[in-house]
Amino acid sequence: MGSHCNGNAVLFLSSILVLLGLFVWMRQRKQGFFYGRYRLESSSDTWVQIPGKVAWIIQELPSFVVPALLIYQSGSLDTLGSKLLLFLFCGHYFHRTWIYGYFTRGGSVHISFVLQSILFCTWNGYLQGHNLIYCTSYDDSWTTDFRFLFGILLFLMGMAANIHSDNLLRKLREPGDLSYKIPRGGLFEYISAANYFGEIVEWFGYSLATWTYPAFAFALFTALCLGSRAVLHHRFYQQMFQEYPKSRKALIPLLF
Repeated sequence: MGSHCNGNAVLFLSSILVLLGLFVWMRQRKQGFFYGRYRLESSSDTWVQIPGKVAWIIQELPSFVVPALLIYQSGSLDTLGSKLLLFLFCGHYFHRTWIYGYFTRGGSVHISFVLQSILFCTWNGYLQGHNLIYCTSYDDSWTTDFRFLFGILLFLMGMAANIHSDNLLRKLREPGDLSYKIPRGGLFEYISAANYFGEIVEWFGYSLATWTYPAFAFALFTALCLGSRAVLHHRFYQQMFQEYPKSRKALIPLLF
């Protein structure tokens, strides 16, 4: 364990992350708010709207930059396990920031949402990076441990499902088209929120591979936030499309 580990801060920030997830879940269920449906795009204060591509890139960027800066500041990571795990975290957010951000077709986003996202991504990027660099030590056998191997498998499967589902959603509409259509193909044949399902699986896999409280807290936060959105998305599709498939579940194939 690194000599610069701030264990109390890691425990506190991780616990707040869990509580924040519960708060967001309760708020979304109560207010019926979910990202992508009731944004402030129609607000009259247009000067505080940020184009979708720009907004996405700058709000996700801290999740990649902050851990990278922590690695640079520390000089090195002690073990292969730490290197692989932090590489996965940074790799996810490199894709989400630059590749997904470049191809996204979302409309403008209110600056308040962007600022909140920047704050969260900075916080979580610091928490996950600091914990893996300074507070967690893996011996050489960890990379052959079942938890590590199965966790990595879940992470990669979840990331593949998330990317594939995002691509299917993007192909639903031509550039400039903001109308809603029924998603088809891949996991969308079974669930309404295939992209969310993939990301939840991804972070629970990461939590298993790291075997740390901060990673579990982030996975739980993701499940609470995206899970509640998935339910609302499912209801939205059912109400909007009379022909929406009756057998399709909200988030978990064949179950929920």
